[in-house]
Amino acid sequence: MTEGTTTRPERLRTDEAGRPLGAAAVVIGGGLAGVTAALELAGAGLQVTLLEGRPRLGGLAFSFRRGGMSVDNGQHVYLRCCTAYQWFLDRVGARHLAPLQDRLDVPVLDVGHPSGRPRLGRLRRAALPVPLHLAASLATYPHLSLAERAKVGRAALALGALDPEDPALDGVDFATWLHRHGQSARTVEALWDLVGVATLNATADRASLGLAAKVFKTGLLSAPGAADIGWAHVPLGELHDTRARAALDGAGVRTALRTRATAITRSADGGWHVDAESGPGTAERLDAGTVVLAVPQREARALLPDGALDDPDRLLDIGTAPILNLHVVYDRKVLRQPFFAALGSPVQWVFDRTESSGLAGADGAAQYLAVSQSAAQDDIDRPVAELRERYLPELERLLPAARGAGVKDFFVTRERTATFAPTPGVGRLRPQAATGVPGLYLAGAWTATGWPATMEGAVRSGVQAAGAALSGLGRPYRDPLAGGGGMTRRADQACAPRTGRA
Repeated sequence: MTEGTTTRPERLRTDEAGRPLGAAAVVIGGGLAGVTAALELAGAGLQVTLLEGRPRLGGLAFSFRRGGMSVDNGQHVYLRCCTAYQWFLDRVGARHLAPLQDRLDVPVLDVGHPSGRPRLGRLRRAALPVPLHLAASLATYPHLSLAERAKVGRAALALGALDPEDPALDGVDFATWLHRHGQSARTVEALWDLVGVATLNATADRASLGLAAKVFKTGLLSAPGAADIGWAHVPLGELHDTRARAALDGAGVRTALRTRATAITRSADGGWHVDAESGPGTAERLDAGTVVLAVPQREARALLPDGALDDPDRLLDIGTAPILNLHVVYDRKVLRQPFFAALGSPVQWVFDRTESSGLAGADGAAQYLAVSQSAAQDDIDRPVAELRERYLPELERLLPAARGAGVKDFFVTRERTATFAPTPGVGRLRPQAATGVPGLYLAGAWTATGWPATMEGAVRSGVQAAGAALSGLGRPYRDPLAGGGGMTRRADQACAPRTGRA
């Protein structure tokens, strides 16, 4: 122990407090993956400390205050098929704050039609079994020709026959597969990328077929209601910070905010030392039998001890992709739908956040819209003034009521490394939860969950890491994501490594 470093035996050497050796755990990272892992480990009886360098929990799905509003850094949605994220909402007592649509219904407005007139279409499902649940919507979708619609159906059937876990799919880009199955450039733009860019954070030509198959097969072809959309009706900070912190407190987890892990090293007894600091002269050393590293891949690489992975530098080959969000406050109501998607415009998705931000209570006439721009490589570094000049006229093209409206505020949030890039070949780079050294585990949406970088993938990674850790301790584990409420079984049965990759 170096000079100026303190240890916390009363917190972490729980073997001396009457629990078995290895009963103490440190989780590094307070995003959805880390919070999930901490809750699961604490629920299994471990004494857990969660370290988070930021002054809040929630990772890259958070809120902040501006002008009397609670603003989300970005618009996040989930689908009914995202069972892990719904479990997380239940676990923190927040399911009612992020409700799902009764039935999938996405307004799609095209302002690029050759006629020059805006055209509104809808992607909606009927109360019919798969694949008939979307047949009527596709048959009348005005943004594709009749021939293009017919070819969509044939491609969807072919997609449904793919196995997303087949390693061979990982090396193929989605666009190549779509073109081989008769999908025109217009069909890719007006349908496949409309959904894929928002869920994968990449256009089809930059997306792994394996991950694309996971999204479309699970979301559109697994069950009639699988693609119904849910989103928070309160600030994300209420879900991922306030309520998550309350759940952690209730589970007995010690949460240390503004505290950054600086090193992970082996202790003489085979456990782990975690060195952390919360500011100059505040270094401390935490001792534990289990460590879960739930930070982005580059941070994880910097903290990994020798032997943890055969090729730890492969984590640096997992690229990142940006998301840009534009926030516009109008002096009047300009949108009467909760959200819509756009075609023929650089605008992608627009959401009404007036109620959730608190603006409705402060200014009953104003409206706050959030414009969510995924795969935003071309715009992520543009100055705010340039983005304003580019996007406000586009919103006026899409929303006639905005043409005479005053703009009370316009600001931008940028997440340059919002997600891992789902490029072909990324599957072989994503590590499993268990590492090559006992007691050390990885979590994060970038790990081998089989899902793209979503809130669902983050929660699943936390569950996988906790299950692997409990397996290493020889403890029974009740998998919260197992069908039928989860069967109690040993963790090594519940979390065995998969043979396939996404």
